[in-house]
Amino acid sequence: MLKITPHLGILVIIVSIAGLWFPLLGYFLMLVFATLLVTSYFRGRWFCGNLCPRGSFNDFWVGKITRNKKIPAILRSYWIRIPLFLLMMGFMGYRLLSTQGLINQIGMVFVIMCLVTTTIALVTGASISPRTWCTFCPMGTVQNIIGGSKYQLKVDDSKCITCKKCDKVCPMQLEVHNNSKKPDCIKCGRCITACPTKALAFEA
Repeated sequence: MLKITPHLGILVIIVSIAGLWFPLLGYFLMLVFATLLVTSYFRGRWFCGNLCPRGSFNDFWVGKITRNKKIPAILRSYWIRIPLFLLMMGFMGYRLLSTQGLINQIGMVFVIMCLVTTTIALVTGASISPRTWCTFCPMGTVQNIIGGSKYQLKVDDSKCITCKKCDKVCPMQLEVHNNSKKPDCIKCGRCITACPTKALAFEA
């Protein structure tokens, strides 16, 4: 992860709370959307593990109060993720059309969307695991589809001792030690840092 990553969570609080009084803060989400769409084409879900304010909020704020349980496998299913994406995009589109182009009202639509999804992330993160929301996040799903095969984590089997320390530190609860494609890897690099034999690396 980047040095700035642990500090980005405050942006979620600012947009979700202060945005109720200053709706223009909602336009920050447009910058987030644009950035993650561009980066996903080259590095998959790299944005999630390095620049996502909610990801930072989940890891470094919600992580202090979580129960650290196993994330239910069904939440990773596209049977959950695609309908949720369509529902949220449809709802947001409907709300945007009802604003009649008023700048403040458009901003408020994004603020409310941020507040709702942050609340879900907080509840699921505290009751299950910090990155629970990230397993079915609509924007994470989009990145998965666009660039899930890019910038893959590779395991050097000749160095791997199957200690599974990489699995234990993975915030997405992936089986990192298995040398297979992991489209939901958020490229945070914690597994690489934890590996005692330097058996992990991201392919260029």
